[in-house]
Amino acid sequence: MNNHSCEHDNEHEHSGAIHSHAPKGKMKLAFFLTLGILIVEVAGGLISHSLALLSDAGHVFTDIAAIGLSWYALRQSEKPANEVMTFGYFRSGILAAFINGITLILITLWILWEAYNRLQHPEHVTTTWMFISAGVGFALNLYLGLGMRDEENINVRSAVLHMLGDAAASAGVIVGGIIIAYTQWYVIDPILSVLIALLIAFGAWRIVKQTVTILMEGTPAGVEIPKVVDAILSVNGVLNVHDLHVWTITTGRNALSCHVVVDSCITVKETQNILRDLEHKLFHLDIDHVTIQPEATCHPHDNSLLCRIMTS
Repeated sequence: MNNHSCEHDNEHEHSGAIHSHAPKGKMKLAFFLTLGILIVEVAGGLISHSLALLSDAGHVFTDIAAIGLSWYALRQSEKPANEVMTFGYFRSGILAAFINGITLILITLWILWEAYNRLQHPEHVTTTWMFISAGVGFALNLYLGLGMRDEENINVRSAVLHMLGDAAASAGVIVGGIIIAYTQWYVIDPILSVLIALLIAFGAWRIVKQTVTILMEGTPAGVEIPKVVDAILSVNGVLNVHDLHVWTITTGRNALSCHVVVDSCITVKETQNILRDLEHKLFHLDIDHVTIQPEATCHPHDNSLLCRIMTS
């Protein structure tokens, strides 16, 4: 007898359907505004010979891909489950976030290489275009990033990270332009590029690490296995638990499956009451997708808490 917390799932799916339209609309706006930032910064970087500005434009280029992927993933996540994809397409957003993170790491390596060459041979930089281009980038990225900063979806948050990182990078370019204008110290341009690259790499690594954990079915952040076990064993009628799995389907949707041992003498109705109590306990531990298999005390089973897969 398996039990699945359909009521909790339906509540969350309905809630998700209501709120998913807002991120999609914002991502669409972000895509076209970011395209405008790219055009301005590429033009400004070429005219001013600023590597820092071109580095920021390179980051903006990945932003366009990131936002495009995120926009696509949000649309995909609305597709219903089917016989091929029984969990639906929620993971498309996780894949998009993973690709975004990897792309940012690659662009970071390119920026560092170009910065190294510029440090050997500093180039003259025209500060006027640095100010104009970086100012446009700073204003639009800050507007977009702050407008979506409260979204919980990891896919949207990965795109927001791009935007806020670009805003900070643009601010750095503006400061660098001021220093160059007053000191003619052109080496500040590649130095700024290195700082931008480090900023990008830090955020990218966090996104990659989080998405890999989800894709590898790791225990969700904030969920502690000992607390989950204690909650299960605290339900009256549960004698033991084994073959426990806790994972993330997508951001905000944690799942659990396990076997629980119950007294062989209890009725089906009593078993159902135990399962409902378990759902309630687990729901308050941020686990809303639950599949539990009850087993009688006389049923042979492996006592291991975590499932052990035998290999030949």
